[in-house]
Formats: sequence, C-alpha cells, structure tokens
Amino acid sequence: MPGTAVVWNHVTSLLRRARTRLAATPAALRTRVVHNTDPGSAGTEPDGDRRSRRGRVRLIGAATAVVVLATGGVAVADAHKTVTLDVDGVATTVSTFSGSVDGLLAEQKLELGSRDTVTPSGALQDGVDVVVRHAHQVTINADGAEQTVWTTALTADEALTMLATRGDDVRLVASRSAAGGRPDLSLDLTLDGPAAVQVDGATHPVPDGSTTVAEALDALDVTLQPLDRVSVQRSGATVTVVVNRVVIQDVTTTHEVPFNAVEQNDAALYVGDSKVTTAGVAGVRTVVERVTTVDGQETGRETLSDAVTQAPVDQVTNIGTKKKPVVTTPKATSSAPATAGTPAVGGGDAAGLNWAALAACESGGNPSIVSASGKYHGLYQFSVATWAAVGGSGLPSQASADEQTARAQMLYNRSGAGQWPVCGSRLFS
Repeated sequence: MPGTAVVWNHVTSLLRRARTRLAATPAALRTRVVHNTDPGSAGTEPDGDRRSRRGRVRLIGAATAVVVLATGGVAVADAHKTVTLDVDGVATTVSTFSGSVDGLLAEQKLELGSRDTVTPSGALQDGVDVVVRHAHQVTINADGAEQTVWTTALTADEALTMLATRGDDVRLVASRSAAGGRPDLSLDLTLDGPAAVQVDGATHPVPDGSTTVAEALDALDVTLQPLDRVSVQRSGATVTVVVNRVVIQDVTTTHEVPFNAVEQNDAALYVGDSKVTTAGVAGVRTVVERVTTVDGQETGRETLSDAVTQAPVDQVTNIGTKKKPVVTTPKATSSAPATAGTPAVGGGDAAGLNWAALAACESGGNPSIVSASGKYHGLYQFSVATWAAVGGSGLPSQASADEQTARAQMLYNRSGAGQWPVCGSRLFS
C-alpha cells in the first residue's frame, strides 16, 4: 500500500524527533510547575521558565502534529482498496483510492456505451469484483427469420441462453470472411462445457469447447465450400456447430408442346374420305431454373428463362368433298364375266369376310394408292384387266372405296381368295 507507507514513515520521523527533544530537556524543566510567589513579579517569569514553557509548547505542538498526521494516515489507509476488475472475461487485480465504481472505471480509462453493463454500481468496497461487459452485435436466426441483435455474452453457450426467449429454434449465424471464407462468430463456443460439430450427416465431438468456430472446424479437417452456411445452436446440453452444405445450380428441362390439328376441304376426295397431307410434329419448350439445395434438400427454385425453342408443326388433314357415285345392285346374277362399266354387285358369300384386313395388307388402307410398277391399283391392288373383268371402268385407284370393295367381293364370289395369294388369308381373320 504505497500511500499508507508514505504517511507512516512521515509520522514516525516526527515522533522520533519529538522524543529526542524531550529527552534533551533537563528533568527540572520537564517536571517543573511555575509558582508566582513574588507579587512584584506578576506577569514575568525567569528566563529559564519562559524557555521551559516555550519548549513545552513546541512539544505539545509537535505531539499535536503527530496526532493529526497519524489520524490522516489512518484515513488514507482506510481509503485504499484492492479490487478485481473483470473486463469481458479478462480479470486483473487493481489498487485504487477511488470511492466509487464510476471513479475506478475513469481511472482505468474504460468508456461504456448505452448497452454495456457494469456490476456492481455505486460505492466501491474493498475486495469487490467489478464486472464490465461490452455489448456487441451478433446475427441470429430465430425460427427461420434472420436478424441482428446486441448481446454482452462472452460465449456462444451464454448467448444462446440469453436469446432462448426469441424462439424455439435460435441459432447464431457465423459470418464468412472474404479471405479464405473462414467462419467468424467473435465468441468462443463454451466456457467449460461440451461442444460438437455437425456436418455431412455426422456429429463429431470437439475435444475442447473453449475454442472458436473456425478452430473447431480446422481441428476436424472440415473444408467449407463457398456457399456453405455455418451456425451455432444448442442440441440438448451441447453447443453444436452446424455446417449446412449449400449448392446452387442452373437446371435445364424440356417439355413437349402439342401440335394443332388443321382440316381443309379437298375436292379430289369423296365425301367421307380424308387424307393427312402434313404430319403433325410436337414442339419443344425449354425451361432454365436456378435450384438451391441445402444438405441435398431443395429449398428454392427460381425461373431464369422459359421459351419455346422448337415450334410445333400443325397436322393438316384433307377432307373429301366430292360426291360418291350411286351404285345400284342388279337383281339377276350371272357367272359370265362382267362388262366394263357395269354396276358393282357385292355381297353373297363375300359379305361376312374381313375386307378391311385384306385392304390393310394389300394397300395400307389407301384407296388411291398405285404400286411402284404402276400395274396394281387401289385398296385391293386390282390390275386394270381384272378390274375391267368385274365391270369396273377406268383405273381402280380412281374409284371410290365402296366401289372397290363391292367389285372385290364380286371377284371373290367368282374366283375365291386365291386372287390375293399373299394377303387372301386375312379375309378369314
């Protein structure tokens, strides 16, 4: 106690000097009482008596000074204090003569903001612990909503406890530095409790919880990707660093665009007949989306472009408008060959056969088709001579489908299915 030592030495010196003077004074003077026996000498004293009184006065004055100084030394000693000053977890022992906590902080040049805390306050007592906590900002995620808050907590564990009232799921969000992307939380994980790291579907214990987020990840050789998110939460009694793997990629998908069906009249076709002149082709619609996944689960999808990259082709079908010729069926039948241009007479045994199957096999069901050689015509691939033999005129491929079928039945009734050596068996299917 430097102040007390200085006062004590000064008082001791005065006392020693007073004792020396007292010891040098003759015993008669030290004990003598002045008696005034000579009335004529009233108001006067022998020189020796005056010297003795002055000596006593000086002695009394010295003694009085000693008492005053000694009393001041006790007051100074009472004013001196030894306290512990804890500033944001760093504690030091401080000697001070300040009478208040505010005075102590002023001596230590500690400036406080409106959110900072100090305990205790008011008068300063010897041996007290003065705790100063500076407030700082942290980013939290409370039930999915991110916000910035102030806290005086020294560890993530303490901050999570203080912020627990803000929601059921409160996390401290670690920022990522521009250089190297190291996570920064400005708080140690715990003071002395357990900690862990949760990453890639596994949880790893952290040997020493009183460490930073970055150091904990480095100790476990966890490499962060540029978009990964790092936060700190409490899992049970354990403070856990959570690493969420974030992937953002552009995904391209294609979709079919249906074609339209268009019909147009065709005077070259008989009524009831149709022909596809342009085959329809479906178009292509291309969509590009930006997809965000967190730990493999999709959390967001944003459309970047959506356009038809291949236009569809309309299907065009010609519809016949030409009137069909009237076919009359004569009552009499003859086994003689028909004369060209006579009416078509179908039916008979041929009526119940599968003529559609025969036509599909011979011509694909196209009544106007002509073989590559030019010899065979229509649904049933008549030669011109055979067509004429059953009463047909002109080319078979120019006759209606109904007339072609009627004359094919006439040919069957006359000659049987052998007229179609390859496809004839289809008549009985």
